[in-house]
Amino acid sequence: MGKRSRKRAGDGASAASADSSTRAERDAARRARAERVRKGLPEPAARRRGGRPGLDERPPPLWGAFPLTELLVLAGIVLMAWGFLEDGGREANAKLAAGLAIASLAGLELAVREHVTGFRSHTTLLAGVVAILTILALGLGAGVDILGWLLLGAAVAFAAAFAALRALFRRRSGGVAFR
Repeated sequence: MGKRSRKRAGDGASAASADSSTRAERDAARRARAERVRKGLPEPAARRRGGRPGLDERPPPLWGAFPLTELLVLAGIVLMAWGFLEDGGREANAKLAAGLAIASLAGLELAVREHVTGFRSHTTLLAGVVAILTILALGLGAGVDILGWLLLGAAVAFAAAFAALRALFRRRSGGVAFR
């Protein structure tokens, strides 16, 4: 197969888009950006595509630039792989469980951070975590051993947490229910 040709802006087959510009306009904008950088002036706000925040708008962690979340996920993966590669038994299961717990906590931290700052909604995930913690508290702490009561408590906790987390995200994101 040969090269495919691009349609030119002057072709009748392609319609010019509303935001198209001439080469001279693009060159002038490029020179203006270079001049701002040379003078040390801040860049103007970048255009968002589709209303989604860019990578630089993600909420920063409390510990700054240190990649703690990424290191925890890596530690969890290493522990899970180590436990999987062992012959089996109690120690292998403990390594698998610890690795899964560490990686899950790192992901949960990221979900909480993004949800609370209004960056991205994780309402269902966080409400599910509340429901699981309710089952653990009722089953292990209060000694409830009837499955129906455990499920009822989890359902009530899920519904209450879902409503509260959705309201929190709406407040933090400026009225958007999900993103």
